[in-house]
Amino acid sequence: MFDFLTVGLSAEAFVAAMAVTFFAGIVKGAVGFAMPMILISAFAVFLPTNLALAGLILPTLATNISQAFRQGVGAARDTAATYHRFLIGTVICIAISAPFAGMIPRDVYLLLLGLPITAFAALQLMGASLAIKLHHRNRAEWGLGVVGGLYGGISGIWGPPLLVFLLSTGAGKVQAIRAQGVVFLIGAVALLSAHLGTGLANAQTLAFSAALTVPALLGLYLGYAVQDRLDQGRFRRWTQVLLVLTGLNMVRLALFAT
Repeated sequence: MFDFLTVGLSAEAFVAAMAVTFFAGIVKGAVGFAMPMILISAFAVFLPTNLALAGLILPTLATNISQAFRQGVGAARDTAATYHRFLIGTVICIAISAPFAGMIPRDVYLLLLGLPITAFAALQLMGASLAIKLHHRNRAEWGLGVVGGLYGGISGIWGPPLLVFLLSTGAGKVQAIRAQGVVFLIGAVALLSAHLGTGLANAQTLAFSAALTVPALLGLYLGYAVQDRLDQGRFRRWTQVLLVLTGLNMVRLALFAT
């Protein structure tokens, strides 16, 4: 059984982390993403940076296994092949950036990620067409995979660049959610591997992370019930709104949190 005292947590902080993870699981089950973004932005308020990053690793891994294989192994394999450029860029760049996780100020990476995410999603909500032209699609996929990986290694967040790609190319709901699950799963494995090497993921921090997988999975399956009732239009709108809120929260934390 996990003892929250071994990582210097109060009982109140541990309960708060469990509650936040449960909520993040519901959101992820409904729209397919946002768990790391919710966790890292909320955890930053009451957890040390290294523990916040380590804590999200196993819930992210467990929920993405479920999400990636919800339609079966064959569908997941086909999706991995379709988005292989993004996957390769993400995995390589997570490995490159992970050793610098403790060196880059949290405020810097929150601001650099939050501003463009907010601008992109807000423009889409206002009706702007940001579709990637087909002759630029491969380059965009490589570039966004690299950006996602570089951010992912230092912050545990690599989802927004994939969401930008999926929204701009008009992916359908089921395809988009499965693509997120596959890409996030492989990225989560890469993140775990990288931080086993850096020492950020160790027996104490991974015990904390493992404890958080329970509320994460409970929330995920509640979120699936919501997802199954969303049509394509509402799914896209929810995704855009959530990206705006997430980006604004990152900016808030970067500029105003103490």
